[in-house]
Amino acid sequence: MTDQRKVIIEVLSTAVDHPDVESVFKRAQAIDPKISIATVYRTIRIFEENNLLEKHEFKGFSSRYETVREDHHHLIDIKSGEVKEFTNKFIDAVQKQMAQELGYKLVDYRLEIYAVPLEKNKKEE
Repeated sequence: MTDQRKVIIEVLSTAVDHPDVESVFKRAQAIDPKISIATVYRTIRIFEENNLLEKHEFKGFSSRYETVREDHHHLIDIKSGEVKEFTNKFIDAVQKQMAQELGYKLVDYRLEIYAVPLEKNKKEE
């Protein structure tokens, strides 16, 4: 494990968003200016191949990454690109029920919701 890979791990494990490679690179370079974009790409690929990182290809955005964690879903703000994580036991139960009704056992699923912020009503302000 090289020092540069340790820096990339630090960046990814402390990220509260879902950074793309460019964001990881910028954050890693702030810690170690000698890190190259090629090192970031290689390291991310290695981590992804070893199931340490999960790659998300949200519609209209570059690939985003997050450390592998318990099941959760994503809401993507298509105006800003912000990704919000959420869990919902009802949605999980419905997915399981749907699979059973079709004669299957649910082993995995991914929910991505694409949305725009609600416009605030001028009367509310």
